[in-house]
Amino acid sequence: MALSESQIPPDAQHYLVCGTEDCERNCQFYCNDCHQPMCEQCRDEHQKSPETKGHEVVPYKQRKRQLPMQKCKIHPTKEIVILCEECQIPLCYKCTTTKEHRGHVFTDLEMVFDEKVSLCQDEIAKIRNYFEPTSQDLKKGIASDVKEIKKVMECLRTSMKVEAESVKKLVDAVTSDKINQVDKIEQALLQTLNGQNQNIDDYINYLNDLIKTLYGYLSPSNIEQLTFALNSENLIIRPIPETFKPVAPVFTPGQYSKEDIAKLLGRITVPNIKPENRKIKPMETASTQLKPTGKQRKQDKEKSNVKQTLSLSSSVTKVREYTISGVDGVFHISLGKSGRLWVSDRIGSLVQTDLQGNQLQKIQTSGGKEGYHTVTQDGDLIYTNNKVIKRITPDNTITEFIKTGDWDPLSIHSSHINGDLLVGMRKNIEGKVTRYNKTGTEIKNIQRDNKGKGLYNKPHYITENINGDVCVSDYYKYAVVTVDKSGQHRFSYTGQGSGILPFGLCTDVLGHILVCDGISETVHLLDQDGQFLSLLLTPQHGIKYPRSVCVDDENNLWVGQDNTNTVTVYKYLQ
Repeated sequence: MALSESQIPPDAQHYLVCGTEDCERNCQFYCNDCHQPMCEQCRDEHQKSPETKGHEVVPYKQRKRQLPMQKCKIHPTKEIVILCEECQIPLCYKCTTTKEHRGHVFTDLEMVFDEKVSLCQDEIAKIRNYFEPTSQDLKKGIASDVKEIKKVMECLRTSMKVEAESVKKLVDAVTSDKINQVDKIEQALLQTLNGQNQNIDDYINYLNDLIKTLYGYLSPSNIEQLTFALNSENLIIRPIPETFKPVAPVFTPGQYSKEDIAKLLGRITVPNIKPENRKIKPMETASTQLKPTGKQRKQDKEKSNVKQTLSLSSSVTKVREYTISGVDGVFHISLGKSGRLWVSDRIGSLVQTDLQGNQLQKIQTSGGKEGYHTVTQDGDLIYTNNKVIKRITPDNTITEFIKTGDWDPLSIHSSHINGDLLVGMRKNIEGKVTRYNKTGTEIKNIQRDNKGKGLYNKPHYITENINGDVCVSDYYKYAVVTVDKSGQHRFSYTGQGSGILPFGLCTDVLGHILVCDGISETVHLLDQDGQFLSLLLTPQHGIKYPRSVCVDDENNLWVGQDNTNTVTVYKYLQ
């Protein structure tokens, strides 16, 4: 069935021809009075004709839609052409004379129809340009989330299997030790019983020998010997050797329940976080982006090219220096807002200063040569003290935020991606990384790789890359250990040649990993896959014992050293 002119989609591609008889030229204009499409030549003739020169001829897109022909139900010979505004009922002219509509106000139905068609087409345009594409984008987002959830769940299954395998190995090891213990007890008891048995055998032989001797004395010719023997102590029978029954060991079964095993194998929790609404662009913004102006296109292009235009500079340039009073060396730097920074040294002094060198605050902590403090996107300082993680708000309110139990928190980082807290911890000779959300709820523990091997020993510095990777300087593993955002091991960087003793580390907007090396006393530059790129800073750049690094919002590198309380700022990107 052919569409009427009013049903043709506004964005449909179709060709219109002039409606004048025998004219096949393209249509460009429209006579609203005749409801006829016209070419330019026919328009000129139409406007010159005495009969039609007063007609309203407009460009075709500005045409009024022709009212569909519909007969009046009350007056079947008449067409519906007007609208009663009070009754809101379409009528024919004859209906206006009836008593039901006497005195009412009437409007040209064709004009009303044209307005309604325009409104419908506007709504269709909104649906096609905004609502439908936005819905499709949401579907893509949901599909992406489905893949992500499946990936996370598979990682959970793998982690649980690894944890279970680790526990099985421990159970096997403990069982083997206890069986060895039983074997040794059995050996000792059997040795004792065999000794008793040998003593009884010796005693029986002694008795047989004694019987033979006594039989010899019974001969009539040996009366003298018998008399002598009766007076001898050799005829006194020795007592039976003492023996005892051994006490066997008793096995006491362990006292445990299914809940104990569940605790041993870890737990699965769903964070008590309100799900974030999927972001939907406002319709005005969406409309603007559908048809951006030249200026907007230029601004968007410049904005998107900011990251692309950044690259490593051919040389590293020293920009400025700051002297931090109240610290003995600079082992970690946390940049805050309003040009303020927090610096810590080897003996637990944590100092806040402005860029003029004025000391604003000083806190004595239990920290040392670790990255044990960080500044959140809200400007709060988060730091570890003993086995407690504390928060200081900009108005200097201090609260105990998280207690870590048996684990010693060494390093901490506030995510620039979602505000989560990443904490590197240690207990005995084991290390782990725990992720908390903004409210301090534990989300995930990262401790072992897929083979059940411990990832960390002493994670004393920690940061997060732009792709969600968690990068850790492990002092005792002599490596930068990196896992992806799901906790799967990606790579471990162990340095060049003589190895690396990693201290402070950070990442930049290009995904580079920058880490201080205590062996070569340099700063290594890696790509986000752990490939060595260069020694970014060496003693030739004026540094001697680099221990801490961080990158500011202007992509400058801040470096702290062991032997001085001066922080040096370098430019290395262009």
